[in-house]
Amino acid sequence: MSGTLVIAGLGPGDEALVTPEVSIALARASDVIGYIPYVARIASRPGLRLHPSDNRVELDRARHALELAAGGADVVVVSSGDPGVFAMASAVFEALEDGPPAWAGLQIEVMPGITAMLAAAAAAGAPLGHDFCAINLSDNLKPFDLVLKRIRLALEGDFAMAFYNPRSKSRPHQFAEVLDTLRQGAGPERLVIFARAVSTPEQAIKVVPLAQAEPEMADMRTVVIVGASNTRRVGRYTYTPRRV
Repeated sequence: MSGTLVIAGLGPGDEALVTPEVSIALARASDVIGYIPYVARIASRPGLRLHPSDNRVELDRARHALELAAGGADVVVVSSGDPGVFAMASAVFEALEDGPPAWAGLQIEVMPGITAMLAAAAAAGAPLGHDFCAINLSDNLKPFDLVLKRIRLALEGDFAMAFYNPRSKSRPHQFAEVLDTLRQGAGPERLVIFARAVSTPEQAIKVVPLAQAEPEMADMRTVVIVGASNTRRVGRYTYTPRRV
């Protein structure tokens, strides 16, 4: 097949954090597909077709990209952050697995980006400096009981944790349950970082002990990082030592 498909990460927000290889892929693309706000970041030019779509149609978007590439187009599917972290790369491969056998011959490349978790950690210091895990708090694709189970197990293993999609308008109560679960397994002084709109002009970093963490401190533009038991502050920075 003559078409190509690139799955690219646009980073956390600042255009300076888009990697050079992603910029090159976008310059070569005939079609760019993605969630409406991410496609809006791509400058229009002659010969480039933009295909924005809603956030809850990931598989439809992935199939559309594969169909265009199978027809000879040079397609870039854009995600924020890294496309392999709670984003479009998995959706594309899921659609590939369920699609026509001919799609298996497509040239597909995943181009990494700076995910929000890493940008947030860098803005705060080095809270992910030892073992850590990332958990998506959304229950759109998994039951919320499983979210809470994974948090309890991460506490048992004393991991630092990065939470994506902590609190939306459709499920404002769930982050309160997450905080209650954290309080059951960690002391009141456990550090919690609320990193909102990282790398944009609206960036705000707040570090509080778990006892002072409130659900309203997070929204869908916030990454929440919960420190391990030995995560600490030094001056205005938060870090987790490399040794236990």
